[in-house]
Amino acid sequence: MSNPTDPSNSSPKIYLGTGGYSDTDLLGTLYPTGTKKTDFLREYAKQYGAVEINSTFYAPIGQRAFAGMVDKAYVQADSELKFAIKLHQDFTHARKGTAEHAQAFLTALTPLIEANALAPLLLQFPHGFDRTREHRLYLANLVSWFKDYPLAVEFRHNGWHTPQVVDSFTEQGLIWCSVDYPKVSGLPPSRLIFTQRTGYLRMHGNNLNWWDAMSAADRHDYRYSEIEMNDWAQAIANQRQHFDTLYIFFQNTVNAHAYYNIAMLREALGKFGFEVL
Repeated sequence: MSNPTDPSNSSPKIYLGTGGYSDTDLLGTLYPTGTKKTDFLREYAKQYGAVEINSTFYAPIGQRAFAGMVDKAYVQADSELKFAIKLHQDFTHARKGTAEHAQAFLTALTPLIEANALAPLLLQFPHGFDRTREHRLYLANLVSWFKDYPLAVEFRHNGWHTPQVVDSFTEQGLIWCSVDYPKVSGLPPSRLIFTQRTGYLRMHGNNLNWWDAMSAADRHDYRYSEIEMNDWAQAIANQRQHFDTLYIFFQNTVNAHAYYNIAMLREALGKFGFEVL
């Protein structure tokens, strides 16, 4: 892995997209009214440069399904859409994944790999995954199973948010998943951190009812203001020497918030001369 502080690339590339592409709240904005759900990905690929696939967290997806995604994005939409893939909850929440399970997961991604369509894999650990010796050993084993692929890791427990852990990510070739969380007790502060020349940022919004929300949609029912998007663009520009590629995924697709926020951020980043996809 290259040094994350190497400023050799003065024109980084930024991919914008959403967490998942199947939210029907995007009909009438991202997707023309009347678009069939089976055509959502084709339409998505015409607008955005990357997508974060979250359904893989809940259930395995086979090679045929991924081949279909490649067909819709690359053949039908004539795009070069990149796919970030969230790892199954057995790896992060149940913590009963095995090396064989990991290999099966990677084998299913073959169509994406062959099409050069694979963005980082994402490990999203829950708030209960604190920094104990047992959890550190588990994490070391887990990342070894995916060592040949770019791997981003999101920690929701504050215990991991230390300079020591960040430095270890740089040394081990891991991507620190930066996250914008609501400003509520129990969640880590929002910080933009680069441990590799590829960065990963997830935008969760600032819904202060995060802990009381009844669903993921309720937690993400928040639309960023233009001021907030301009502030993020400035923060990204301030660290442009630290990355070559940055993936940014908005999780607030409910009520099409993400559609409007991506447009805001795209415009704000454009003012800094970034290549925004």
